[in-house]
Amino acid sequence: MQSFGHSLVILPCINSTNNYAMARVHARLTTHGTIYFALDQTEGKGQRGKQWKSEPGLNIMMSLVLEPHELRPSQTFLLNAAVSLACLDFFASYAGEPTSIKWPNDIYWDDRKAGGILIENLIHGPEWLYAVVGIGININQIHFPDPVPNAISLKQITGKDYDLNVLVAELTAFLEKRYSQLITNAGEAILEEYRSRLFRLNEPVRLKKDNIVFEAFVRSVSSQGKLIVERGFEQEFDFGEVEWLGLR
Repeated sequence: MQSFGHSLVILPCINSTNNYAMARVHARLTTHGTIYFALDQTEGKGQRGKQWKSEPGLNIMMSLVLEPHELRPSQTFLLNAAVSLACLDFFASYAGEPTSIKWPNDIYWDDRKAGGILIENLIHGPEWLYAVVGIGININQIHFPDPVPNAISLKQITGKDYDLNVLVAELTAFLEKRYSQLITNAGEAILEEYRSRLFRLNEPVRLKKDNIVFEAFVRSVSSQGKLIVERGFEQEFDFGEVEWLGLR
């Protein structure tokens, strides 16, 4: 199987690296490990239909194509956990200990968002044909639009400018290491490490379900990827079922 980044395609301007990569998947014009890296992305895709906004040439905006034949479709959350840990590994190597994973797959530094992940899958029956792993990480940007008031970049944390080409190569190595760990039957270890690096673990958070706002303690994540909280009793939530709110 080809290594990650064996083919690195640099896109000067694209609407979405995930859209581009998935189109290549459907046309059978891409292979496992190919990376599509955008210098400018006009319609970056975030979770739940949200846009990922980024200034041109300042941040990592990329999609990695995987052919996860060693994995089962029921293991999609384990892939999410492995990718989240790889992004955490990468960011923490520069930004340090305050780096965490906000369920299900945002990268946070302290209480601020540094990156996000969107994985789109192509599954046919029992076979997981492709996964397109979209990653956006704030690197050199220092001004963010109002809709993302809690964003933070590596430059804001360290005061340094970074070569994106170097950082993409480093992130790719972290991704390959975590993926190799996953496909060698280390899923439970990955899940346990993911749980240990959760944002606000064992701390109170404010959540909103439908029109009801409540406070709960983040306790864990199930093997199916559900958030487990305690609010006098234990409760599980699917992604999209609750909205995170800021603490008072």
